[in-house]
Parts: sequence; C-alpha cells; structure tokens
Amino acid sequence: MNRIHPKALYGSKWTKVEVSDKERHFMVIDVEFDEHQKVTRCVIQAVMNHRMCEINWRELKDSSQWLIGWK
Repeated sequence: MNRIHPKALYGSKWTKVEVSDKERHFMVIDVEFDEHQKVTRCVIQAVMNHRMCEINWRELKDSSQWLIGWK
C-alpha cells in the first residue's frame, strides 16, 4: 500500500503498473478540498499525451495499480 497524505497530492508523480494507450506516467494536476479538508476532486494528467482524468485519490494508495514516482 502506497502511503500519501492528501495535502501532498498536488504535483505528485505516479507510474501506472499496467500500461494502456502508452500512458504510464502521470502527474496530479488538480486537488480540491471541502470545508473539512477532505479531498473532493483529484485530477491526474498523462505525461505522454496530456490526457486528463478525474480519479478517486484513494486509488493511488493501491500499490498493485500505482507506484510512487516515475519508474
């Protein structure tokens, strides 16, 4: 399990374990919080083609799908 604090999400870099459409490396480009400082929105962007995707930030904790940093 990857350990990451929600406040450290913005600008973090991730590598997807299973490559699809040549998209392997991603960067978190937007994180929004509610009034209780809980993440309400997390957007990642593929480095290769700049495609953006909104995901549940907790998916990044799954080390079988995501690795911290660019590998």
